[in-house]
Amino acid sequence: MTNGDTEPMSGTREGRTAKAGFYAELTARNVGVVAEAEQRALSAATVLVAGCGSIGGAAVEPLTRLGLQKFVLADPGTYELNNLNRQSATMADLDRNKAALAGDRVRAINPHASVEVFTEGVTRQTVEKLTASCQVIIDGVDVTTPEGWQAKLLLHRHAVRRRLPLITGWDMAGTQYVRCYDYRRVRAPFAGAIGPYDADRLEMWELLRRAVPLRHVPTDMLAEIRANHARTDYSFPQVAYTAMAFGVISSHMVVRLLAGQRVRRAVRLDVHQKARPLGEQWRTRARRPVELGALLPELLRLVRGSGSGPAPAAAADGGPSRAPGR
Repeated sequence: MTNGDTEPMSGTREGRTAKAGFYAELTARNVGVVAEAEQRALSAATVLVAGCGSIGGAAVEPLTRLGLQKFVLADPGTYELNNLNRQSATMADLDRNKAALAGDRVRAINPHASVEVFTEGVTRQTVEKLTASCQVIIDGVDVTTPEGWQAKLLLHRHAVRRRLPLITGWDMAGTQYVRCYDYRRVRAPFAGAIGPYDADRLEMWELLRRAVPLRHVPTDMLAEIRANHARTDYSFPQVAYTAMAFGVISSHMVVRLLAGQRVRRAVRLDVHQKARPLGEQWRTRARRPVELGALLPELLRLVRGSGSGPAPAAAADGGPSRAPGR
């Protein structure tokens, strides 16, 4: 079901005055950190959040509190008990649709906000509407199933068609790796690292290898992959602080993109390493070659199985990306 756009209390002159006053007070403490031009861009822009669980859901609330007023939210999933360790939901929200609940959170903070909810998620039937009005996309689509990868690739293809900047993230143990694809300039999904039919023919691990350069995978995640890559029932470990880090980083990137400012293509935050004493940090770094060596046979098997070399995106990280304000 697709819920229509809602923007309560703003249809009359009195409503518009109330909305302007509310917005000025809501964003008053942003002054001095969020520039006036950035705030204007936030107030007028529409952002699509596709996938409202771990990372997508983590971006919704900071964007709302920063002053974004127009959201398109899409997710076919419902909350399960094992989501509560990291996602913004409670026991009372179990079995509720994630996009619908995210919309409720937006309106609970800003009752004047415009929210369009797509409980079908990203599909061939919805993707045109999802991307029609937005200026930036946040991609939080699931990557643990073939269907999730197909939806993610569909979303990226339409971002390329519409020349929209897209921000996605990968939470790996204590590390959040945020990637911005500026599809105004990058003319292939995932900068060519993943082809249009790869979701149908490649294993999940090979798709992940292509999307996330190996140098960004933390040592503790390498050990986790080595121990579990052969399990068919494996679920990725995900924790609250890593998911929340995506909301922190991506919300600021959205502000800058909407205002026409530069952002880095890749941002990596390793919370575990930041918190470790210096000696433990060095021991973790020293352990990395050992973990890589132990994982190498499996990596070679994936490369041979896919008939490809290293992911072409691996060499593209680190430079700037810009999207002009609209």
